[in-house]
Amino acid sequence: MSEAIARDIVRRIGAEELAPGTQLPPEAKMLEEYRVGRGSLREALRILEVHGLISIKPGPRGGPTVDQVHTENFGRMATLYFQMDGVTFADLVEARVIMEPTIAALAAQRHDPQLLSELGRFAGSSSTDDDEYARDADEFHRLVAAMSGNPVMTLFAQSLTDILRDRLSPPLFPKSRRAAVLSVHDAIAKAVTDGDASRAEELMREHMTEYAAYVRRRHPGLMREVVDWR
Repeated sequence: MSEAIARDIVRRIGAEELAPGTQLPPEAKMLEEYRVGRGSLREALRILEVHGLISIKPGPRGGPTVDQVHTENFGRMATLYFQMDGVTFADLVEARVIMEPTIAALAAQRHDPQLLSELGRFAGSSSTDDDEYARDADEFHRLVAAMSGNPVMTLFAQSLTDILRDRLSPPLFPKSRRAAVLSVHDAIAKAVTDGDASRAEELMREHMTEYAAYVRRRHPGLMREVVDWR
């Protein structure tokens, strides 16, 4: 019963296009609508809360509120299945090496004019601050994934990044290598902007292959570990 209620609430959020921050009906109204006990309703809401789809605020003016969907929540859920299936961090890195070049090629093919202007802000980037560099590098890959136009690829690729970021010491590359990394990002951005899918794919494959090699050298023990449920 609780799962059926949870599915109905999700359908309602999608059908009514409820924006993050929208408050759902109060408990009394939902109990009347679904004609179930308080325990079943609260369990349904707890299912959605655990998956990061809603948050429940306490107090007289509180209640269930629609949350922003984050790839971190999907990745957190995926780690449970990864752990049960014996997936290692090396497997996650390999998956990124396979997926990211395809995503870059799709981004160049799609050539979305609205997102191209956003991609332009990475041109000539030379950040030396650790936090700013890590943030820009992550945002670059996130934006290229969004430009692919395939929400499934975007979700999977970014969730893998989120899981790895949780265990890898950011920023990954040392300061001596950052200029080269930013230069590669700039070249990939240009290929995507020019609509050159083969060039974008080639550059991203080289970039991710180097990334994978560096991760293996810096974190050899971690690569053998099974992904743990977060």
